[in-house]
Parts: sequence; C-alpha cells; structure tokens
Amino acid sequence: MSSLVLLLVGVGTMALGYVFYSRHLAARVLKLDPAYRTPAHQLRDGVDYVPTNRFVLWGHHFTSVAGAAPIVGPAIAVIWGWLPAFLWVTIGTVFFAGMHDLGALWASTRHRGQSMGALSGRYIGKHGRNLFLVVIFLLLLMVNAAFAVVISNLLIARPSAVIPTWGAIVVALVIGQLIYRYKVGLLWPSIGGVAVLYTLILIGDRFPVVLPETVLGLPAASFWIIVLFLYAGIASLLPVWVLLQPRDYINGLQLFIGLGILFGAVVLAAPTVVAPAFNTNVPEGTPSLVPLLFVTIACGAISGFHGMVASGTTSKQLDKETDARFVGYFGSVGEGLLALGAIIAATAGFATLADWEAVYSAFGQGGVNAFVAGGAAILSSGLGLPEGLAATVLATMAVLFAATTMDTGLRLQRFVIQEAGQLAGRRIGTLTGTGIALAFCLGLAFGAGGDGAGGMVIWPLFGTTNQLLAALTLSIVSVILIRAGRNPIYTLVPLAFVLVMSVYALAVQAVQFFDSQNWLLFVMDVVILVAALWVALEAGQAMARNRRAEPDPVVGDVPEPESTTTTGAPRA
Repeated sequence: MSSLVLLLVGVGTMALGYVFYSRHLAARVLKLDPAYRTPAHQLRDGVDYVPTNRFVLWGHHFTSVAGAAPIVGPAIAVIWGWLPAFLWVTIGTVFFAGMHDLGALWASTRHRGQSMGALSGRYIGKHGRNLFLVVIFLLLLMVNAAFAVVISNLLIARPSAVIPTWGAIVVALVIGQLIYRYKVGLLWPSIGGVAVLYTLILIGDRFPVVLPETVLGLPAASFWIIVLFLYAGIASLLPVWVLLQPRDYINGLQLFIGLGILFGAVVLAAPTVVAPAFNTNVPEGTPSLVPLLFVTIACGAISGFHGMVASGTTSKQLDKETDARFVGYFGSVGEGLLALGAIIAATAGFATLADWEAVYSAFGQGGVNAFVAGGAAILSSGLGLPEGLAATVLATMAVLFAATTMDTGLRLQRFVIQEAGQLAGRRIGTLTGTGIALAFCLGLAFGAGGDGAGGMVIWPLFGTTNQLLAALTLSIVSVILIRAGRNPIYTLVPLAFVLVMSVYALAVQAVQFFDSQNWLLFVMDVVILVAALWVALEAGQAMARNRRAEPDPVVGDVPEPESTTTTGAPRA
C-alpha cells in the first residue's frame, strides 16, 4: 500500500469537507451574519477582547488546539492498523470536529464570548453547569500537566530543538509589536518570522543544548517542567496581542510549511505503508479497538478541548462572525492534516514490518517518537535531508505546538477558576487565578510523580474525558440550535456517537483501574462518568423543553439578503 494514496484521499476528503460541508453549516445551519457585532467589538479591552485578522486568529486557534495530542494519539492508535485510524481521522474531521469547533465558536460569539461552562448554566441548568466546570477543570489540568512532561522529554531527547523552541518566543514578540504597535502588514512579518524560525532550527541542529543531569539540584526534566510553567504563567497574563496571537500565528505557518515538506516528501518518495491495514497480531494486553480507538485519537478527529479554546479565547478575538468558518472549521481541518501526517509517518516511516512491530511491541508505544523517527526517514528519502536535521524540524514542530497549547490552557484554567469564584460569590483576580492554576498543575506534577512527571499519572483518562467534553459541548450547541428553531441533526449525530463511545470507554477503564487497584484513577473515572451522564441527562431534558419554547432572541434567525454573502467565504 502506497502512502501516497493515503495522502491524496485524506487531503482530498478534508478539502471537500471545508469547501462544501462547512459552507452549508455556515449558511444554512448557523446562518453566520457578517453584520453581527462580535464580542471583540462589543467588549473590546485590548487584553482578552481584541478584534483580530482572521489569518492571525486562525493561527492562534489552530496551534492552541493542536498541541502534541494529534501526533501522539494517531501514532499510538495505528497499533490496531492504519485503516481504522485513517477512517476515524478523515470522517471525524469533516463531520464531527468541524461542526463541533465551528458550533462552539458560533455559540460563544452569540453570547458575548461566554465559555461553554457559562452557556451550560443558561441552557442546561445550575447543576449541569457545576458538573460541566468540574469536567473542564480536570481536562485542563491533564492537558497542562501532561504537555509539560511531553515537552520536557522532547527537549531532553532532542536537544537540537531547544534553541528554536525558546527563540520562537522572541520572534513572536517582535511580530506582535510590528503588527499591532507599528501597523505593519502581515506579509513581511510572516516571511521574516518563518525565515528566522527555520534559521533557528538550523542553528539548533548545529548547536544542541544538553543540560547536565541535575540543574539547581533538580533532574533536568524537572527543571524544564518548572521553566515551562513559569513561562506559561507569564504568557497567560500578557495581553493576547503581545505574545499569544503572534506566537500561535507564526507557529501555524511553521506547521503548514513543515506539513508541506513532509507531504512533499511523501509525494516524491511514495514510501510503502509497512503496517497492516487491520492488525490481527496485536501485542498481549492491547485493549479492543472499539471503543478505545475513538478516545485514543481525540485531537485529530474531535476534541472537547477545542470547544474550550473556541469559547475561551477565540470567540473574544473574532473580528466578523463569518470569520468563524475559516477559523473554526478550517482550524479542525488543520489538526486533521497533522493527524494524517502522524499516521503516515508512523506507518510508512519504517523499512520493514518487523521494524514497525519492534516499535509497537505494546499498547501505548509509538507516539511522538514514532512520528519524529518515521517522519525523519521519509524526509531523508524523499528530499535528501540529513535524518538528524529532519528529526529536529519535526521535534520542533511537536514542541512548539505543545507549548502554545500550554499558553492557552493555563489562561483557560484561570478563566474556569474565576468563573467558579463568581458562582461562589467571590471575585478572583487575574494574578490570583493564575497562581491557583499554577499551584494545581505543579502540585499534580510534583505531588503525584515526585519528579515532575506526575502529570502523566492521570493521562490515561485524558482521551475519555476529552471526548466526553466534546459530547457535552455538542449537547449545548444542540440546545441552542433547537431554541433558535434550527435543525440540530448536524450536532445530534456526532453527539450520540461520541457520547456512547466515551461512556463505553470509561466503563472499560473503570474495570481495568479496579482490577489493578489504581484507586486514584478509579475514583476519578467514576466521578467523571457520573458528572458526564448527569449533564447529558439534563441536556436531553433541556432539548425536550426547548422544542416547545419561544425562539431565543439572542441567537434568532439571521435574514439572508440576496446581496449579502453568509457563507463566511475567505476575504482578502
């Protein structure tokens, strides 16, 4: 099987989804209105609410939601064979993730940039809102703590990625000043930023930064984790235009260039997919494909974290409502393409089936290391790049995406803490909220693991929690659509599928945790399961109530004058 076939079918399917399906959703279901005054204009404060060029905002949204998960998940899931992973990524991106991301962004934009947690209180009820916030907080805690471990491990395994990783921050700061303070157009900062970033990759490959075994009395990995959290804390406090937006934008360009290089190498070399389409010889202890495939690949098919970003930061920066199609739906397409690249790298980047089986000797193997190693082999054979340099390019991609997710994730965690404080009748300031978020993340990292790796303790629950959150987000969007008199079938179908698979996976994992006497994960599993089912039940009741309610005046039906385009087609 040629990897070129996977590439053409995958890219073609996602392109058709964006051109046709997203246009239908934007024009006929959500009825995006170019004249609607978005929260970025209604509540403009220069810190969180900032009207933003849709290309820059797409970069923020895409890189914030991407992280390392669309690399790790697919590169692990191919242990069941390349075909199930490929089908779930392509179909999930077009019909599940696109509607989820676009719908969450639209719903928040129509409600003054409120988060999905706040919207759950309005459309589902007080109890549903409280439980929803619990699930959101746990997911963000998993993402922030675990991604710090992933980045730390990559910086140690690939020290050539250290210079470009931290140099990208300086590049982003300069771009932010050029665009917002000096009003320079996007073209030259974009060209210059990408050129500098790839120059830093060349420098990093030539001068790798290897830390000693201990730094300031800490293991090297623990030192990197502390530095990463300090950086993320500072970044989350800065106005979005200073660092968050330009960093995400330039990283978005860098990723698409990196993906273009990887896909170009696939076209030129057409390496053979050595992994089986369906792996009937899975290692002992590998769980069943159903339901674990659908939670192992979360980001890259559909992910609840996307709804948190869409309603937490992206909706506050949307310049025009019609930009939501490009930012939200195409953002999910970008992540789907990254997941597709991970599948190709992890199945066609090995010389023989025996080499592939040696890596995938147990469930959970592969991941980002298989992506980097396999992708480097493809780049070397297709473009003639030295494998060391190719590995640096791919490792830098993975690190930068995980780091931008931490930036956004910590800011979102602060929003959740402040929102919880409001519900308790207490005002929590920005600094205090950030401090509490950092305390929880560092407490998990060093309290549960002792060496900074504690974030991985609760990682087995990430996929199921993430997918449950996606189902709960779709339930809120469904209620809003019903209340507005719109057809909710576009959200109800993915909602039903994801909810069933997530609950099934939680039940399977609960049995595993109980049998292994892992009481921490067992208790968390049960708490998340009960909370999710409770919210889903209340959402179902809300849907039934709203079928008989008056149309929502906040959302309402948007007229479609013949002279006005409502599809959100890209503008210059």
